[in-house]
Order: sequence, then C-alpha cells, then structure tokens
Amino acid sequence: MATINWFPGHMKKTQREIKENLKLVDAVIEIRDARIPRSSANPDIDKLCGDKPRIILLNKSDLIEQKVMKMWIKHLTSENVKVIEANCITGKGLNQIKPTLDALLKEKHDRLKSKGLVKIQVRVMVVGIPNVGKSTFINKMARNNIAKTGDRPGVTKSKQWIKTKMDIEMMDTPGVLWPKFEDENTALNLAFTGAIKDEIMDIEELAYLLVKKLQVHNAENLKERYKIEEVNEEPLETLNSIARKRGCLIKGGEINYNRIAVILLDEFRGGKIGNIALERPDDILEDDEKSEGEI
Repeated sequence: MATINWFPGHMKKTQREIKENLKLVDAVIEIRDARIPRSSANPDIDKLCGDKPRIILLNKSDLIEQKVMKMWIKHLTSENVKVIEANCITGKGLNQIKPTLDALLKEKHDRLKSKGLVKIQVRVMVVGIPNVGKSTFINKMARNNIAKTGDRPGVTKSKQWIKTKMDIEMMDTPGVLWPKFEDENTALNLAFTGAIKDEIMDIEELAYLLVKKLQVHNAENLKERYKIEEVNEEPLETLNSIARKRGCLIKGGEINYNRIAVILLDEFRGGKIGNIALERPDDILEDDEKSEGEI
C-alpha cells in the first residue's frame, strides 16, 4: 500500500496556534476515536501539551466492546490525564467533564480561592485529529449548533471560543493530523474509520484490507451481518461472498468492487457490523516490544 501523507497547509498553522494559545487555557480536552485510541492520538499533541492537565475523551465508545473500553481507560489514565468514555451524539459521558476538570484543577483553584477569588472561569482547549467528533462534542456541550459539523474530515477550519452551559469556555481548533504516519497500521486504522479522506485512498484495496483485519478477530460479526456461511482464509473470497449477498454485481456476474467497498466501509464506520475495537492495549504493548527487539 502506498505511503499516506495527508497534511493540508492549515494543519501546520494550527499546530503553531495550539502552542501559542496553550497559555490561555487551564486544561486540554483531547477527543479520540474509541475504536483506535492509539492511532487517533496525534503524537504532536503529547509534545505540545506537556504537563498541562488533560482529559482524553474516547468518543464513539458505543462502537466497541465494554471490556476493551475498560482496558483502555486503565491504560491511558495517569496523575495528570483522566479518561472519559463518551458518545458525543447522545451526550453519554459528557456530564463527567465538569467534575473531572474540577478534580484536575483542584490545586490551582484552591490557590485562587485562598487569594479571595470567588468566581473562577475554567477555559479549555479542544483538540484532536479530523473526524473524531470535536464539533459534535462542542455543540452538545453548548446545546447549540455553533461549530460547523460534517461527516467528512477537515470541516472546522478556524479558532473560536464557545461558552458552555457548564460555565466552561472552550477553544475549538481545526483537526490536527501529523505530516506522515510512522507505520502502515496507524494509517490503515485512520483510513478505516474515515479520519483520512476516501478521495485520496484506493477504497477497493481499503475494503479488502478491512475484511482481512476483521476476519481475524471478528469473523462472526461478518458472518452475521452479511449472512455468509463461512469466512474464507483468503480475504478476497470473503469479500466476494459479501458482494454476492449484497447484489454488488455487474454485467456477466462479475463483482462490482467499488460498490461493495463503499457499502462495507460505510457500514463499518456506522457500527452496523458490530462493536469492534481495531486496537487493544495488549496488542499495542506486543507491537512496542517487537519494535524494541528489532532495534
């Protein structure tokens, strides 16, 4: 698969803005995709935020197994970083934002109160890669359609402050994605979930690779969703079976790979194939150990 390098010019500017504006906020709320908590974490955000108190909001949490969610919460939580599982469309988990911020900022707020400050305004910066649900999160928090939303990456383009009902001011920033991906797995996971525009991908190859990945741990999901009798060892045969069941055929009975690719990717992204985590903490640790062994 060709190296993916999707880094529009506005993203470089956004990185500069994040660095410059961090001093204006008390904490950072980083939105990630619960299906790919590692791949949807921009390593630059780690460097930029440093020791700034942070909430990692695992959005679309209803699209993965609960046992995997618990593993990720344990894996990502530290003294200065708290994790909340959420669904920004339904609002699940968002009522934890205020108490979690209060806990993270308690020491700072206690100091301010000791100096006689009664009304304390909490300001946060909302960051994340494209298409993880930042605008939906802010709209839900503000209960108003303030930030422009869409199901395509890169909709939000400029910095804006939004006042929420919880008396928290939020700075929205455009989605940030790093210039190039360190490994093919990360790039594929981002492409599978729609964080990379389909227009720059070979979606037929992408659908084939998604089937290849899913049939390892989620073969039953594929069989149940597409009513196929078995999952073949060869992913192409499985893809062909799915296409035939869905009637994705052209003249002469040949497979219409473009059509089945669109259907498969759309249904995976919408959670119709089932609750599927593409990454697990134990897989990540194994990969890291392998990488260290190769050095």
